[in-house]
Amino acid sequence: MHSRRNFLGNVATGLAAAAQPPRVLGANDKIRVGIIGPGARGMELVHQAIKSPNVEMAAFCDVYTARLEAGKKLVPTAKTYMDYRYMLDDKSIDAVLIATPQHLHREHFVASVEGGKHIYQEKTMAFSVDHAKAMRAAYDKNRKLTVAIGHQHVSSGMVEDARAWLKEGGMGKITAIVSDHWRNTPHGKPQWSRPVYPDMTSENILWNKFLGDAPKREFDPNRYINWRFFWDYSGGNVYENMCHTLSVWYKALDLQIPRQTTMVGGVYLWKDGREVPDTMTVTMEHPEDILFSFVSGFGNDRRGWGEDVLGTEGTITRANQIRYFPQKVNNAQGNEKLGLTKTNPNGHMLNFFESIRASKEPNCPFEIGFRISIACRMAVESYRQGRTMRWDAAKEEIV
Repeated sequence: MHSRRNFLGNVATGLAAAAQPPRVLGANDKIRVGIIGPGARGMELVHQAIKSPNVEMAAFCDVYTARLEAGKKLVPTAKTYMDYRYMLDDKSIDAVLIATPQHLHREHFVASVEGGKHIYQEKTMAFSVDHAKAMRAAYDKNRKLTVAIGHQHVSSGMVEDARAWLKEGGMGKITAIVSDHWRNTPHGKPQWSRPVYPDMTSENILWNKFLGDAPKREFDPNRYINWRFFWDYSGGNVYENMCHTLSVWYKALDLQIPRQTTMVGGVYLWKDGREVPDTMTVTMEHPEDILFSFVSGFGNDRRGWGEDVLGTEGTITRANQIRYFPQKVNNAQGNEKLGLTKTNPNGHMLNFFESIRASKEPNCPFEIGFRISIACRMAVESYRQGRTMRWDAAKEEIV
């Protein structure tokens, strides 16, 4: 195990300059990629990138030395950094994968835009309304960059099937979307819980870099590795899974930010110090006159996951498969349909790189990520404040 001194000594000589233009990339040009945050999810993204044609992992950046060692073991030629600014200073890097805790997304996104990098931003895109606005302001200055948000479900064949059925007009007026997301784990193995290893010390973790602009606290390896438990860094299951459900139907139906959102629930099961609820119900009233409900818990998986999109003439049901069912009362001639469009497991990452080369909008562009971020933040604020939250579209504020 190397200490942080080893990694801090291997850095470039300058800091990322503002608003650098992206390098023009042809169909056969190799895209050089760096990652900020190669943790569990981050390394999944790295493997997806490595599988993509004409892509090279050029650099790993993290505040924890063990993750840099893991990156170097996977890609021996890659450079390693503990300060992302030095990685962004490398003009040979074309694109950045950002998979840091949610409270750090704004900081890393804005710096990457200013460094002229194409960005794959892991979900949920923004931690707060202010963060979302700051990210948009930065991106508005350099829209030549490709920005893809990591809601990978929008690149599935199910979304293509759903959009085709919606275009055919067999749904009538959609009034509600009802979503379930249920999990269970063995006794003594709490959902999301990760062990604290002996090397997770202040010598091997840049604690203040992890905190970012979150409230200052003494070094705590449990808060570092189990950041999903704490409101300072996480939006809980709203940011982890409700956001994915939203992404599918925000994409397929072009839904806008909810007019109002209410969330109730609590830590009913895992009394392990987590602050974010393990059981919840979220209801979102959208301006399209659609009530979107998300019901989730970590104590039973009988109901599994999936959604029903409910229209006067039909229903679209999405789970492990996607199906269409006619409402015979209004659509007597309609037939049941099974979605058959295949999904490439690496399709979302491939779409990111294809979008860079073709200078086209990716499957999940910034604007969808922005709207989902606000919807998710409204839910969190509702839960924490114990009241319904409303969106002031004119002021772009939660009230």
